[in-house]
Amino acid sequence: MDVDEIEEEEFGFSRNYFLAKELGSSSRKKSARKLSEIDLVDEEELREVAASIEPKHEKEVNELISSYKSLYSKWLFVLRSGFALLMYGFGSKKALIEDFASKSLTEYSVVVVNGYLQSINLKQVVITLAELLWDQVKLRQKTTSGSLCKSQQPFNTRSISDLLTFLDSPDLEVEECFVCILVHNIDGPGLRDSDSQQCLASIAACSHVRMVASIDHVNAPLLWDKKMVHTQFDWYWCHVPTFAPYKVESMFFPFILAHGGSAQSVKTASIVLQSLTPNAQNVFKVLAEHQLAHPDEEGMPINNLYSTCRERFLVSSQVTLNSHLTEFKDHELIKTKRNSDGQDCLCIPLTNEALQKLIAEIV
Repeated sequence: MDVDEIEEEEFGFSRNYFLAKELGSSSRKKSARKLSEIDLVDEEELREVAASIEPKHEKEVNELISSYKSLYSKWLFVLRSGFALLMYGFGSKKALIEDFASKSLTEYSVVVVNGYLQSINLKQVVITLAELLWDQVKLRQKTTSGSLCKSQQPFNTRSISDLLTFLDSPDLEVEECFVCILVHNIDGPGLRDSDSQQCLASIAACSHVRMVASIDHVNAPLLWDKKMVHTQFDWYWCHVPTFAPYKVESMFFPFILAHGGSAQSVKTASIVLQSLTPNAQNVFKVLAEHQLAHPDEEGMPINNLYSTCRERFLVSSQVTLNSHLTEFKDHELIKTKRNSDGQDCLCIPLTNEALQKLIAEIV
């Protein structure tokens, strides 16, 4: 068989292939069914059924967790040596990391970042780290020398680069003085962009910060380049499959084949609010009461909220209120919209009935 015959045979094969595809697509009937026609179960009911599933192999899993707990002293040594811990493996690692922090990091200030949330304010995280480090420095210097160190410019007025410079400052002449940051799901939806990852890498690279993080996505390492992995994060990889269900992490994601009911929204908002300070809860309550009392308005103007909260001694300044509002926005508890007068107003994206239930739960 010569070259011309081979080429003609290949051409004939490819032509027949595309002819068959064309005939198949023209004769194929399109389905008239729509996803909206599927009878979906209520989300709350689906979550209750999922929560009632009995765990398997409890004995083996408990033995596995116990073996990880025996590594706590080693992990602490790794942190003190300047490395960051990265937990990976199947199952939720939230309980394991928090147990490690509560038992082995008691001497240090700890900040927890829940990467499984939809949005996270990393500047507020850096401000908190700087404030905790400064408190630690003041306490240690007062204990050793009996004198107070010089005052600092308020951290919430500084830029992120200034805050990172402070966290990496060699001038803090205090031995082994550092703050710890726990990042659950560093590969979470609110942290997957390059800017967030670079910010986290810069935080981890600071000499007075130690990071413990977890990943769950198989492609999570693709978020980082060589410099971030070996120079900034400087990971010590820990394979710790726990086989624990992702109960807390999945709370903030709607099930695909479920209707999102208002009861589930109230339950999620209640869990988030209970994790905030009492003052933050009361600020939210002021906003909720205004929304219930004025259902026809587009929202509560920020200035009015500040005045009311100041009268009730819930906030001492606009900066304090803004920090509470930032937390609410990060957890998607409130939304901002502009009214007809051009004022920025705040509203809670819940029905009045759901809002009343929520207030009753947080009282």
